[in-house]
Amino acid sequence: MSDKNLHPAPGAIKKRFRVGRGPGSGNGKTAGKGHKGQKARSGGNIQPWFEGGQMPLQRRIPKRGFKNFNRIEFQVVNVGKLAEIYSENEEVTVESLFERGIVKRDLPVKILGKGDIKIPLTVKAHAFSKTAKEKIEASGGKTEEV
Repeated sequence: MSDKNLHPAPGAIKKRFRVGRGPGSGNGKTAGKGHKGQKARSGGNIQPWFEGGQMPLQRRIPKRGFKNFNRIEFQVVNVGKLAEIYSENEEVTVESLFERGIVKRDLPVKILGKGDIKIPLTVKAHAFSKTAKEKIEASGGKTEEV
């Protein structure tokens, strides 16, 4: 075997199709672009969202409300869940809730008042609902905002 014998497999290399090279080529004159119009011009492309001057869909559909970008989204944990998981006089922190798989690390935690709590706990979280605070303190526990 030598360099002279090396060549690509048959059909592996195809010649580039040269448009606009005379009538004999079968694709001369207008080069497959038809006659006139935006699509026949150089650089003449139409954006996918353009609807030919018709009022676009984005502007036709009604817009409602708004999204407050200053809103703080909390992960919620109910008081009843804390009573199930923690034992008496234990300290409940965001880290301990994360370790037990109750919350994710990325969002702040808010304690809500659903359920009953009979054991005293020291709860440290980012926010508390009014009823949650009352229930925790009524059971002899303490609340602390982080």
